Amino acid sequence: MRPEFFISLSLLLLFFTGCTENRISELDLAGTWQYRPDPEGTGESEGWATGNYEGKLQLPGTLEDNDIGTVLDLKPEMNRHVLTGLHQKHSYIGKAWYQREIEIPEYWEGQHIELKLERVLWESTVWIDGKKVDSRNSLIAPHRYDLSDDLSPGKHRIAIRIDNGDKLPGINVHSDTYPEKEMQSLAHAYTNHTQVKWNGILGDMVLKASDPVRIESLQVYPDPEQSEIRIRGRISGGENFSGTLEYGLTDPSGKEVPVTGKKAFGEVAGGAAFDLTIPVADPELWNEFTPLLYTLDVSLNDTGRVLDRKEQKFGFSRISRKDGVLMLNGQRIFLRGNLECAIFPLTGYPPTGEQEWKELIATAKSYGLNHLRFHSYCPPSAAFKAADEAGFYLQVELPLWSLKVGEDKETNDFLKAEADRLLEEYGNHPSFVLMSLGNELQGDARWMTDFVEHLKQKDNRHLYTATTFSFQEDFGAMPRPHDDYLVTQWTDDGWVRGQKIFNDESPAFNRDFSENIRNVGVPVISHEIGQYTVFPDFSEIDRYTGNLEPVNFTAIREDMERKGLLPLAEDYLQATGKFAAILYKEEIERALKTRGFDGFQLLQLQDFPGQGTAIVGLLNAFWESKGVITPEEFRRFNSELVPLARFEKAVYGNDEKFVATVEIANFYKELQDQDIQLTLKDGKKVVARQDFKAAHLPVDNVIGIGEFSCDLSQIGEAKQLELEISLAGTPYRNHWNIWVYPRELDMETGATVFTGSYDEAEKALKEGKNVLLNPDLRHIKGVDGKFLPVFWSPVHFPNQPGTMGVLVDPDHKAFEYFPTGFHSDWQWWDPSVNARSVRFDSLQVRPLVRMIDNFYKNRNMATVFECRVGKGKLIFSSIDLRNKLEHRPVARQLKYSLLKYMASGGFDPDTEMDYDRFRKFIFSDRELETREYDIYE
Repeated sequence: MRPEFFISLSLLLLFFTGCTENRISELDLAGTWQYRPDPEGTGESEGWATGNYEGKLQLPGTLEDNDIGTVLDLKPEMNRHVLTGLHQKHSYIGKAWYQREIEIPEYWEGQHIELKLERVLWESTVWIDGKKVDSRNSLIAPHRYDLSDDLSPGKHRIAIRIDNGDKLPGINVHSDTYPEKEMQSLAHAYTNHTQVKWNGILGDMVLKASDPVRIESLQVYPDPEQSEIRIRGRISGGENFSGTLEYGLTDPSGKEVPVTGKKAFGEVAGGAAFDLTIPVADPELWNEFTPLLYTLDVSLNDTGRVLDRKEQKFGFSRISRKDGVLMLNGQRIFLRGNLECAIFPLTGYPPTGEQEWKELIATAKSYGLNHLRFHSYCPPSAAFKAADEAGFYLQVELPLWSLKVGEDKETNDFLKAEADRLLEEYGNHPSFVLMSLGNELQGDARWMTDFVEHLKQKDNRHLYTATTFSFQEDFGAMPRPHDDYLVTQWTDDGWVRGQKIFNDESPAFNRDFSENIRNVGVPVISHEIGQYTVFPDFSEIDRYTGNLEPVNFTAIREDMERKGLLPLAEDYLQATGKFAAILYKEEIERALKTRGFDGFQLLQLQDFPGQGTAIVGLLNAFWESKGVITPEEFRRFNSELVPLARFEKAVYGNDEKFVATVEIANFYKELQDQDIQLTLKDGKKVVARQDFKAAHLPVDNVIGIGEFSCDLSQIGEAKQLELEISLAGTPYRNHWNIWVYPRELDMETGATVFTGSYDEAEKALKEGKNVLLNPDLRHIKGVDGKFLPVFWSPVHFPNQPGTMGVLVDPDHKAFEYFPTGFHSDWQWWDPSVNARSVRFDSLQVRPLVRMIDNFYKNRNMATVFECRVGKGKLIFSSIDLRNKLEHRPVARQLKYSLLKYMASGGFDPDTEMDYDRFRKFIFSDRELETREYDIYE
């Protein structure tokens, strides 16, 4: 470090510490404040800026933290209001006043004094000694006030009024799905579905004194390719100032980096800008594997006296796009992302301390993620700092989820100001790589396009897009002019996520999205993949010890208890959770198999507590495991390097060959001479094995390794086999299940009567025979068959078939010839879509294939059950076991297994019902009116 910088730093410390021990440059305003709610908004006219208030609370914090506001009075009933989500134990919307006495030191005389309120929802107004100073509006950046002319040495009374009312409805989409007005706004910067509409002040609450001539802005633009950094900033104050701007640099290890430079100023007015370029030899790059941070120190000097000094951490990184793919520092990256929607269920607001963000990101990384998308909001500074240190990539958004973008000038002006604040506050962070204007926007496309171009001109350190997907025609499916990247669920050529595909098409593992992105031309990230509902985990109810009450969870639990289903809750959770994990696996692998694809954003790894209790996570809302899948298991298909297999289908006959193409998605580093092993196993027994020697793995995906083929004629009975691919000497491995069934089966029913006719079944049962009754599905009262579980939430989207997969006992004799787990897997696709689930709430039957209903209705449903009817024994199946079995091997094998069970001595149902009740309950004279409902219709 140069001697001049040592001198500058020493003088700076002298300035801030002075000759006395107690000389300070900051006053921390955290502590006890007086408060007074102002629900009628009359406080200003009534002079509340002066005088004392009776109430006391702790700031930073919220009214809700201090148990202030309307007390929750909501019974755990099964209605839409209760099941909207979590509910505030105390709530308050409107104006509230906070005040306290402060004392300004004598040595602050003549200094610039700034008040910083790190996070406010939504408007703050400040009074000093009864005099109104100004107001600020921001949902994503600190509220800053220049109080230099208002605070002289001595005691003062500061009053701050916070208004968390809806200042600009234009930023929000409002859903009338929810009956309560305060639950209708959905943008996560201002909502009651995730972050709640809290009133208070969070994070830093400080008064800071500095020289009137100061560095007001400091932005660092690293250029790894040119091995240099560009420093841009602004000097405020001092109409006749001349001096020097000096800088020093330390590398990630804390070692001084040799740099030279001194910028001399002539006479400048306040607001003068500076723009410097500093070469840095052999910079160490920042990325997800080496999150190395440099520290830049800049001091403003006047004839040997340090007026101001700023320290800024940054990473040597550069996000870009080339040939339609994402690049970081000239190397391809793939975003394995997840949404973060301001979900913090103890407080109802995002933390401003780094530790919570570090823990959240560490959990995300343990599941193989490297990216977070902040949905319609921007987190506090602590999130960026934690991501910088962890090597985590962030997409931030303006506080915007609207269908009328660009229509209201006041809203437009607010959004432009918010964007400027966002870039100024957080733009230096290397983790900040992507920015979108908001979520699923609709409105004036030209206004949004122009806005994106403005942002690109203002700050080229990030990539920008007009919207994170859109349902607007000619807007969301393909990139707009100036979009750097596209986040979408479909393009003009088709879907790029599995939601429609997995239900409408039979399972296939040789497909990807290449054809559907061929005409896009910019990096493509799949939008909000997943959204597979998982059954609630009632054990987490006791975790809600903070500001939010899980009335919704309690209501569902009590409904299950009333219906006698509560003992099944844990099984429901595990079955639906493991099914969701299977679906997420294929979602992610299709993205990884797509050449030129750039990533995905899960919705999501953790639960979403609002929007109708959207329990879509493999983790709960606290980012804690539900026991569904371990981080190690999830990383097998979601990490920087993933072995992949392409094969035609999930189910094979033993007269076929199983053929798989092996490939690797490698977004880690180039690997040479890598050995790869493939095994096909029946339990611990190896059916076949193949080794691929000395593979070269560049940084890319769709890296072809070779083909594996296995004759399945050696499989003499129905089996579930496991295909595993692993990289020798590494932790990277992946696996898949396939099912092999004998082509030749003796389908003779023997003494069992197989029929679709109730009359024939009744006759046989009265004769004491065994009956497998499989009626025409059109005449069964029930719920239409569907493979996929409920999308998002049965409360938010109520017109869905609403089932969530099967629950079976794999050790039951009925499945002796039909290998299965206890939950849905790919072999259940055909029996699920070619079925109708029937209710058996009051029937005395034992389900063999239970269909898990959604938590909004909690019906007792099945597609296969057994019972005694009179002298006979019955298995009823509302899975189609009759039609086109030559093309439906799973249905054929299931029928065979049921018939073998019925012919065995083990077929001995322990429940009984009479003929009339059975006929009335099961059959309908008309087709059921319910159908599969497309939420996009």
